[in-house]
Amino acid sequence: MELRRVVVTGLGTLTPVGNDVPAMWDSLKRGVSGGAVITYFNPEKFKCHIACELKGYDVTKHFDRKQANRLDLFSQYAQVAVHEALTDSGLLDYTELDKSQVGVIIGSGFGGVNTFQQECWGYLEGGRIPRFSPFFVPKTIIDVCPGQVAIKYGFEGPNYSTVAACASSAVSIGEAFNTIRLGKAKVMITGGTEAAVTECGIGGFGSTQALSTRNDDPKTASRPFDKGRDGFVLGEGAGALILEDYEHAKARGARIYAEITGWGSTADAYHITASHPEGLGAANAMKMAVAESGMALDDVDYINTHGTSTPKGDISEPRAIENLFGAHAKDISLDSTKSMMGHLLGAAGAVEAVATVLSIYNNFVPPTINHFEDDPEIPSLDYTFNEGRAREVNFALSNAFGFGGHNVCLAFRKCR
Repeated sequence: MELRRVVVTGLGTLTPVGNDVPAMWDSLKRGVSGGAVITYFNPEKFKCHIACELKGYDVTKHFDRKQANRLDLFSQYAQVAVHEALTDSGLLDYTELDKSQVGVIIGSGFGGVNTFQQECWGYLEGGRIPRFSPFFVPKTIIDVCPGQVAIKYGFEGPNYSTVAACASSAVSIGEAFNTIRLGKAKVMITGGTEAAVTECGIGGFGSTQALSTRNDDPKTASRPFDKGRDGFVLGEGAGALILEDYEHAKARGARIYAEITGWGSTADAYHITASHPEGLGAANAMKMAVAESGMALDDVDYINTHGTSTPKGDISEPRAIENLFGAHAKDISLDSTKSMMGHLLGAAGAVEAVATVLSIYNNFVPPTINHFEDDPEIPSLDYTFNEGRAREVNFALSNAFGFGGHNVCLAFRKCR
């Protein structure tokens, strides 16, 4: 079987540093932090009082009241990002589109946690008869998100969700890539979404000691690869990519941002939350992605790291990079966009894939902000600290790792 080439023709985002792709990219280039004190609820009961919430998200601009009431926030966020990506791709105006050849794969880690929390509290606090909203399950389950997208636009191709904690949407993109290159669809809408800035989200992650408690300075709380890092800052939002068969895209004259050329997926088989201390699974995922792309390790120009700002994770990933790439590791530009957007959990892989594609398209690497002091335990590599950099980016990787030991690496290159 001849494998099809797969390209990226549309991008959409909803993030703590911008409610669309142009706004997000401008913020990333300038090193803008999305960290602030939580406004969705009173966080005083928790050790962590900070998060990277969306700024100025207005549900009425995107949905009428009936639609909004039937969609959990995580589904709303996905719909907004998908619509931007479809508009960006030109597919909404493409009258010859065969919708049976268009699929949707969207990942999430938590799904409808807002709805789940509200419905359970309503029952427990109200002391009422155990009667839940008929939309409780349809709003909560993760797979309803791609289902709703398909219903809205009439897309009849493969449709499902992937769940792999913080690597969820990276898996979605990898699966969408496979679907097209194996000839099972011409177009795939893919990405991830998360809306976990809730009492359950802050309380749950806080209990694992994973969150930053730098409550007096939220804008600098996310400090990937810095000696003073004390945990990640929870973020929210969504990212969407339109993947398309190269010949299909070329035939309709689509703009091509980049080509997706491979991906790797491995397990640490080590610990339920901690990554392998030497990053063995991460290294294998990167090696797999590069090999599947038909490229050499020395061809990698840039890696958008997982870089969460956790004490152990920020050591194991650079060790994996150093061990895998050897001397070339020092020539690779690294960054962590989580230093600005926080950790979007199941949406992180998608939003960071969008950032990686934009780095290739614009030949620019955003900074890793909030660096104050080197950590002697972390390998000395080029982390693009505090200021972004213009450079030629022809081949890049985007890493996403998750609780449970999931490791995913996506590979993109300039399309020629």
